[in-house]
Amino acid sequence: MKIFTPSDIREIDRISIEEEGISSYDLMERAASAVSYEIMSRWLPSQRIVMFAGPGNNGGDTLAVARQLIDQGYKPEILLLNTKNKLSADCEKNKQRIIDYGYPDFTEVTKYLDMPDLTESDVVIDGLFGSGLSDTIQGGYVSLIRNINESGAFVVSIDIPSGLFSEFNKGNLINSNVVHADLTLTFQFPRLSFFFEENAYCVGKWKILDIGLSEKAMKKMPANYFLIDKTGVKEAIKPRYQFASKDNFGRLMLVAGSYGMIGAAILASRSAMRAGTGAVTVHTPACGYVVLQTSVPEVMVDVDNDSAGTNITSIPVRQKMAYAIGPGLGTEQRTVDALEKFLKQSTSPMVLDADALNCIAKRPSMIYDIPRNSIITPHHKEFDRLFGEHFTDEERFMKAVDMAKLLKIVIVMKGHYTKVIRPDGKIFINTTGNPGMATAGSGDVLTGIIASLLAQGYNPATAASVGVFIHGLAGDIAREQYGETGLIAGDIAGNIGKAFQKIIDK
Repeated sequence: MKIFTPSDIREIDRISIEEEGISSYDLMERAASAVSYEIMSRWLPSQRIVMFAGPGNNGGDTLAVARQLIDQGYKPEILLLNTKNKLSADCEKNKQRIIDYGYPDFTEVTKYLDMPDLTESDVVIDGLFGSGLSDTIQGGYVSLIRNINESGAFVVSIDIPSGLFSEFNKGNLINSNVVHADLTLTFQFPRLSFFFEENAYCVGKWKILDIGLSEKAMKKMPANYFLIDKTGVKEAIKPRYQFASKDNFGRLMLVAGSYGMIGAAILASRSAMRAGTGAVTVHTPACGYVVLQTSVPEVMVDVDNDSAGTNITSIPVRQKMAYAIGPGLGTEQRTVDALEKFLKQSTSPMVLDADALNCIAKRPSMIYDIPRNSIITPHHKEFDRLFGEHFTDEERFMKAVDMAKLLKIVIVMKGHYTKVIRPDGKIFINTTGNPGMATAGSGDVLTGIIASLLAQGYNPATAASVGVFIHGLAGDIAREQYGETGLIAGDIAGNIGKAFQKIIDK
């Protein structure tokens, strides 16, 4: 699924109207019907509902919803904010229809708002401003939004929480000047700003409402942002040839483990096998030999020549093998030296995670030695160690886009909505996964999956996108068995096969 800019959405609306031979008002009515259905499916006519409509088309949507609710026996309190005495044409039309109803609980505010008392038992419908907003909200709207946020009422935002920008919110006062919705009902596709952590308490839960926009227009319209979905992943997964041998599914060298952190090597190697690698070799210190051979008998173990047997001091160069480096690696000086030497010798894409990234952060010049099209998988702290401190998810994201282009690598920014950022500027956002996956070792499992796909011949960008989707889906399957609280990384690894099957079978 594509994620479009506000200008793209306006163009898709225009094409849809033209193709169907309908008016913008007809499209507004269709959008309102979708919202009304959601409201009526959640609350009875006896529920107190207070609706705030702005002067633009978002307000027009809200007035249309109000009229449809009235038709179904609801008695919403409707406030239309029109302090500049200027409404959009479709908003004006919906206003007139409500006036024609003779509905008693409709108020048009042209000067000062007498704020209704709101309680925790009330429902507020926020239709002040839509996704076309580009300036920070000011004036009396700020007081209104603060009153809504402080009321404790359940807030439903239409299209987008009022005050939130559709894409980037740098400089926007989201704490005070944006409605904090419990539920956002958005039209046809999500907005990019929904996927940044700092906006989560504004957006609340969100749901996409299909309003029948032109499939042709959406397909033709270019985009830089995409949601990773089951359909796309199913198309990307390669079928396994009936007469195949393990050589058809690639060979992986996993460089992982140090004294006290061999578990990371176990999780990553087991995950790589579960994701379909033909053969996995783990290069690890001697302290990991017995436990790896016992825990994951399917993998081969290559022991490092460290005399103490506790750290990685060299990385072997093997032909026709994909590489993944980092889980449990440690950041001992000799390990940093070994990684630097290996990167300078390498030209093929690889996966770098965890302590491989921390080693690079200790010696920043190494970042320019990473081979083109390699995949790095930092969480927020690892990212900041590499590229400097950032204070918001959005800032980190924008830096990642720049660095992916500069270094010509794929950056997997791990989080609730993991983002795969490609060197061509395309961004793919994952929606599988759950909070139970915020557990030690989860990242090692992801490394194993992505590295497995790279070894099997997937291009790096596809390996990363398919990998994060499978990882999250395996976590969702594990949640059904263990719940979020009791979920551990091994549960995710144990459900990788089921995740693949769930996609392939449907």
